[in-house]
Parts: sequence; C-alpha cells; structure tokens
Amino acid sequence: MLRTSLDRRPSRRTAATVAAAAIGVVGLIPLAAAPASADGSPTGLALAPLTSVDGVKPGGSFQVPGTFANKGATDLDKVYLSYSVTRGLAHQELPSNCTRYETTAYDENPSHSVAVCEFDQTLKAGAVYAPEKNLSLNVLGHALYDTLRVTVATYNSEPSDGTRETVRGTGPAVKLTELPSTTPVRDGDVNHPDWDSVSLTVTADNTADFQVADTLLKGRVGDTVSLDAKFTNAGPGWVLSALGDPVAQVLIKMPAGTTVTKASGACSKVATGSYSCGLANSWIEEKGSVTYQFKLRIGKAVPGAEGSVALGAEDRPYDKNKKNDSAAIRLDVDGADGSTGGSGSTGGGGSTSGGGSTGGSGSTSGTGGSGGTSTGGSGSTGGSAATGSSGSSTTGGDLANTGSGSALPLAGAAAAALVAGAGAVLVVRRRAARG
Repeated sequence: MLRTSLDRRPSRRTAATVAAAAIGVVGLIPLAAAPASADGSPTGLALAPLTSVDGVKPGGSFQVPGTFANKGATDLDKVYLSYSVTRGLAHQELPSNCTRYETTAYDENPSHSVAVCEFDQTLKAGAVYAPEKNLSLNVLGHALYDTLRVTVATYNSEPSDGTRETVRGTGPAVKLTELPSTTPVRDGDVNHPDWDSVSLTVTADNTADFQVADTLLKGRVGDTVSLDAKFTNAGPGWVLSALGDPVAQVLIKMPAGTTVTKASGACSKVATGSYSCGLANSWIEEKGSVTYQFKLRIGKAVPGAEGSVALGAEDRPYDKNKKNDSAAIRLDVDGADGSTGGSGSTGGGGSTSGGGSTGGSGSTSGTGGSGGTSTGGSGSTGGSAATGSSGSSTTGGDLANTGSGSALPLAGAAAAALVAGAGAVLVVRRRAARG
C-alpha cells in the first residue's frame, strides 16, 4: 500500500536530473551529480543493501545501518550520510556531527524529517565503512506505511526551502569505522559515482479506520438542498498510498427523485446520479477528513428514497472495521402524502440541509483545493489545488443529473489520486524549490 515518490528540491550544486527507479520515497534528500574530486576521478560510492522493515510496533524503535564502500580509485576526505523518513517515523537524539531538518509537505509529498551526518575523515579507495553507532528511529503512534531513504554522498545536500525546523545533534560525535573488504555492498552507478541511495519500506503493526457517515436531507418538492458526504480516516494510523493507487475512492449515489445541480469538483460522474470521488493528495493523515459537497434539487417525492455513500473496493488490509464503510443518504420530503417531515428518517453524523436553496455557485470552504472540504491535516501545502491532509473546497459545474434507484457502479476513476514519479534519488524536478 505504500506510495513512493520523490523530493524535488534542487541541490545547491549543479543539478542533473536523475532517472526514476522503482522504489523511491516521499520527500527525501535529493542529490545532484557533481565532480567528486579535484582531478575529476569518480568516487564510486555504493551503499550496502537494505531490506524492508515489517511489523514494528508504534512506540517502539529500530536501528538503521549505513554501510557503504568507496569503490573509486582515489581516497576521499569527507562524506555525508543522510537518513530521510516520512511522518510516521522520527529521529532519536542525534550525534553532534548530524543535523535534523523538519520539512513541510508540498505537492505530492507529505511532511518528512531528514538527518544529515558529516564525517570529516579520510576514506581509502576500495575500503568499506559504517558509522560506529547505527542511527535509531522511533516509530510514532500514527505510523503505518512509511519510507526510509539512506544516502551517502561526497557533498552536503541539506534541505533549503520548506524547512520549518533545524536542530543540531547534541550527542557525542560518531565516526566511521572500516569494515572487512568482503562486506557486501551494491555496485556503484556510473551515472552518479559521487552518491548512492537506498530506499526501503517500513510497515508498522497498526490500523486505520476509513469510514463514511449517514446523512439526512430535508426539503420540499422544488427545493434545492445541500448534500455534504463525509469521508474520514479515524486512525490511529495515517495512510500513504502506493504508487499509482488512490488513497481512497468514495462512491456516492443520490436519492431517487433528486437532480444534481452542482457536483463536487473532486468527483466524476460514473452514471446518472452516481459519482466516484477521490482525494486531492496521495495520503490522508490520522483524523483527517474530506467532505464532498453537492447541490440537489428535489424534483419529486419518492417513497423510501434513499441514496448511499460507500468506500470503493480497494484493498485496505489495515482497516478492520467494515461496518462503517457504507452509509445511507436519506431524503425526507416535507408535504409528501400529507406528511410534515421527520417521519422516522434518521441520519447519524451527516449534515442536515434546510428546505431553501443554500450556498452559491462555487462556494469555498475548508482549506481548499478542488473538491470537498478537508480537515485534520497538519499543514500540507501540497497538491495543485489543496492544502491539509487531503481534499479541499467545493468546486463543480452546473451539472443536472437525476438520481436513480439503481446500484452505484463500482467502476470510475478516483478524482484526485496524485502520484509522483519514483526515484532512487531525486534531483530536481520541483515545480517550486523546496526542502
């Protein structure tokens, strides 16, 4: 389920675009190609393989090795090891030769933390090294699917733009120790001999409860009413989607007898009166929510008219509670068959709309992007049309789609599953520079 993508902040050195690889990581240190030594000879830096970390417990911790080799023909005077993690993981106290950078979310990338450690010592050609003490990471309470990238480079590539906090380590400085030359390491890449990077997934033993809420609509024939269909991640884990996969797909079917006069901009029509809705970002934080806002005209009273809002059929192994994956949209038409409304229809957790026309054409609410109101985020500035953990404000055209009683098709594209290209190390594609 883990999504992979790249941090696109350009390096302070001459930037050179790095080809994307199958496994990258959200918001990690980008490194650009640059001369490795005064005579231009390649360094051939190469990290040891790393394997995914599975089943870590929230509140626990684990260690990260940083073994690498100088496969070049010349000695090196200095290297930098960096460790970048997504928001479910956190660095423990760092040595004094390391600096931690906390970076805000942007574009398709959630907030992340980067630790850069400087080792000012001679590294012999052909030798293998590792820090004398492995870096430790804490597993936070909202960890679920996270990514870690380890990078070794001949130059410092600390974040610049987007950094909201910089903290220097206070622990005793750590040095590199030489290991036996037979220690396994990967092959260096001739396309970037002065750096190498390894990304891996970290999966926590945690859950996330995706849920939707019942909604009750009230009005008279001829009224236009507001429908607010809400999707929430009740946590405790946050969810970062896999490459090419939406975080969630919300399927909405309108009650019979109604016509959609304005649809949420985050939703696509898949049938008459039926919509498939997505998220503005490729992650949703714990306690994050998205509200999809529609305007419906009540054309006629249909006894027992009821629509629905339901999660799509995506695989969600972390979501153990399936009872709240679907909910009803009930319509109570005042004056129908002599009734005065309130005839036993109930709705929990949803919005109740009055009989008169409300809102405007293109009203905006929440922390806005292109369709729905998002809450519960932690200051994401990402996405082309949204801030917050996911989703955003209402947009939508002047649609006129009559609700029907048929079942909502499960097919249809999610409206806003944003995906970035993955990369073993990135460099540079950022639309606006960021750290």
